[in-house]
Amino acid sequence: MSAGQINVITQLFKKLIVNGVTDTLSRQTPCVTQVRNMSRVKRRRTVPPFWLSKTTRTLYPENTTPENEAFVSDVIASQYSSPLRSDPWERGHWTEKSHRCGVIARKIGVYPMWKKDGTRLLTTLLQVSDNHVIKYIPPEELANTYFRQKLNRNPNTAGLVVGADSLDPRQVTKEFHSLFSESGILPKKKVTKFLITPDAKLSPGTPLYASHFRPGDYVDIYGVTIDRGFQGVMKRWGFHGMPKTHGVTKSHRHGGNTGGGGEKARVWPGTKMPGHMGRNRRVHKGVKIWRINTHYNVIWVHGPAIPGLTGSYVYLYDSHLPMHKRSPDNPPPFPTFFQDEEDIEDELYDENLHVFSDKSIGFAETK
Repeated sequence: MSAGQINVITQLFKKLIVNGVTDTLSRQTPCVTQVRNMSRVKRRRTVPPFWLSKTTRTLYPENTTPENEAFVSDVIASQYSSPLRSDPWERGHWTEKSHRCGVIARKIGVYPMWKKDGTRLLTTLLQVSDNHVIKYIPPEELANTYFRQKLNRNPNTAGLVVGADSLDPRQVTKEFHSLFSESGILPKKKVTKFLITPDAKLSPGTPLYASHFRPGDYVDIYGVTIDRGFQGVMKRWGFHGMPKTHGVTKSHRHGGNTGGGGEKARVWPGTKMPGHMGRNRRVHKGVKIWRINTHYNVIWVHGPAIPGLTGSYVYLYDSHLPMHKRSPDNPPPFPTFFQDEEDIEDELYDENLHVFSDKSIGFAETK
């Protein structure tokens, strides 16, 4: 369609609107731009969405004296000294339909462990760093959000916003800082929302520790896989590649035929081809906790296949698999374990894990 024909159609639509020939036409210039839909849903974002407010602001040299820097630091420390602005809320009681919140952890490495029978296993270390509850969203408020309508969850589902790793309030923007004004805590570097039941609510400012879980528990771990960039079919999909000899030239790592001929005569959507590899959201389900250090808030989980780079953030919450559901005989700490009120050991181990600090050899007493 040429530009002249488009202008003719546009003028015709305007005349119809002005003369009132039809009531279904809008009083705006008609859109004649052709829009094509993608063959599949794009599940990866390489840039943040336009509606997401910036976290940090541009810092300029203010030429403040050391005395002024010390004064501002003292004011910030006094203003955010007590996370809980109000009294703690009434704690609920655990039932089989209860869902607790999770924690935000940072992946810090892989470490080998041994069972008591001598079996060696690899574990991933996750550190729960400076977690606090920021906001509680009741079910009636969550039901009016796009998040609730998209998931179509139980109408009795509430939300709990949790943040990790505090930031200097002088480095964040005003829009992002307003999210933490109600709770009275320092702005957080990582923020997420967990779906819970109303009986598992926590007051804003409540700290969360690694003791939120116990050794032997099973958790689901959500994270973003390592970004590999644009890769070929051999690395992205594990293709064998073309032969090295027998007439093959400049096609050793090519994917070969992608379709065509016969009934198809086209490339089917979903064909394995070169493209962006990694940076996908993954949930590793049914991961066992072997060891917990309550002093440094470190959790040892089974396997090295936790998504993400070393230093990246992951989300841990109780496993939703039917085989790992809680029983009334062994309920979890509900709504969380209040480490400031109860004493707990620094090292917690699973009953089947070998503890190297224990004595493994016994000597009989000589007569």
